[in-house]
Amino acid sequence: MSGGDGRKSGLTALSVKRAKPRDKPYKLSDRDGLYLFVKPSGARYWRMNYRFAGQQRTISFGRWPELSLADARERVIKARRQLSDGIDPSDEVKLDKIKASIAQANTFKAVSDEWLEKVSLEARAPMTIRKYEWQLGLVMPSFGRRPITQITPHEVLLALKRIERTKKYYTACSVRSTCSQVFRYAIATARAERDVCADLRGALVTPKVAHRAAITTPREVGALMRSLEDYDGHPTIRVALRLLPRVFVRPGELRHAEWKEFDFERAVWVIPDHKMKMGRPHAVPLSRQAIAIIRELEHDEALSPYLFHSLRATDRPMSDNTINAALRRLGYAKHEMTAHGFRAMAATLLNEMGIWNPDAIERQLAHAETNSVRRAYTRGQYWDERVRMMQHWSDYLDDLRGGATILRPNFGQRGS
Repeated sequence: MSGGDGRKSGLTALSVKRAKPRDKPYKLSDRDGLYLFVKPSGARYWRMNYRFAGQQRTISFGRWPELSLADARERVIKARRQLSDGIDPSDEVKLDKIKASIAQANTFKAVSDEWLEKVSLEARAPMTIRKYEWQLGLVMPSFGRRPITQITPHEVLLALKRIERTKKYYTACSVRSTCSQVFRYAIATARAERDVCADLRGALVTPKVAHRAAITTPREVGALMRSLEDYDGHPTIRVALRLLPRVFVRPGELRHAEWKEFDFERAVWVIPDHKMKMGRPHAVPLSRQAIAIIRELEHDEALSPYLFHSLRATDRPMSDNTINAALRRLGYAKHEMTAHGFRAMAATLLNEMGIWNPDAIERQLAHAETNSVRRAYTRGQYWDERVRMMQHWSDYLDDLRGGATILRPNFGQRGS
């Protein structure tokens, strides 16, 4: 049936709204095969009858008023195009429902939990895993429950800007990087098609790198070593303070040091992979002085598995702020020296000596070699040199502590 202007007639929004329920279901025809199916309960559904592969079929597009007349007509046009292409529109509707169900199951939180499990199995350090969990927790309220395929760059940016407003610029950039890893994992596992975080490059404030405070001149190092010797606090903390400069590991690695990791006969401390930032075991040659300092501890494994246990509980390591607090007690402000600064102190002065292979120094600092081929090649290298270097370093610190003026030693060939 056509109107006077030649256009096909059909339903109107008003006629659909006024459709009253009857004792039996009935149809109100629109156009192009679309009709409104009205049930005795008053529920109204948009449907279309069609033939495919010689069979009569019916497709339901949705319920009114959730699906308007205009939207239903668009669905009909799409269905007829599929039919002309030899596609059964009912099958496409089922596929769309399956895709929607999968998308709802693959929320950002679900994918990130799976990614966290993956990186845990890769033997990442527990500290690293906790950092990832904390970072992802900052954005979960914003889009954690959203299907990962539906999250937009703008959503992520708003969440990161909320972090920026607290002046935590480095955290915001780091969270973006972690979220990007989750999106890339979703792409690799066929749960997403793109990393929306890639669109945010340049959108965040680039933080100024703040290097940890460290003393790096021989004269000041000598004064520092004398101060450490004079520390009059708890004896266990005094041992930790005096040992850290001679092993220059990360403060967390020292705090979690366990008796079972030490072989005093071979003069070596082997830190297991799960305690290391890079997830690889690390060996620390122990100088004579380092062993003597450890021997000053007034407990052994029978009391606590940790060399530096908490003062409140022997089954836990000392808190992460203990050494920094001790430095403050000695009069060193946080902009002058930190627990982490002993690493920079050693790296600077050892390199300035000019007698040690820089790669040996890097290996002793447990820095990661970015080139995988080179890392594999150098895995067993420099051990003998590192043993000599660590003993020389302890001797050097003793000389500085005694007030000696240290000249660059003439060792001849580097590392000899």
